[in-house]
Amino acid sequence: DEVLVYCVNDGAVMEAWAKDQGVAGSMITFLADTRSELTKALDMVLDHPGPMAALGNPRCKRFAIYCDDGVVKHIGLSYSETDPAGGADPSASMVDAMLKVV
Repeated sequence: DEVLVYCVNDGAVMEAWAKDQGVAGSMITFLADTRSELTKALDMVLDHPGPMAALGNPRCKRFAIYCDDGVVKHIGLSYSETDPAGGADPSASMVDAMLKVV
């Protein structure tokens, strides 16, 4: 079992974030999607004008995926037309929601 955390950022930022969160030696691995390759492949690009005005370039939607033996079993996407970044209600991609489907 492993938890992968990634975002559209560079490796140095993800390494610093992992260090700050104290995940070394745990089942949690932080990864960088520098060129948005995984984000595009998953169709999770966040390019809505609202977040783009604040972030400057496309990022990744707020989501969590549960996989078993390499098969996607559930995607929890925190997104709506009025909240494209999922910040107002991130519950679909939070731990409690994902534990319900495991």
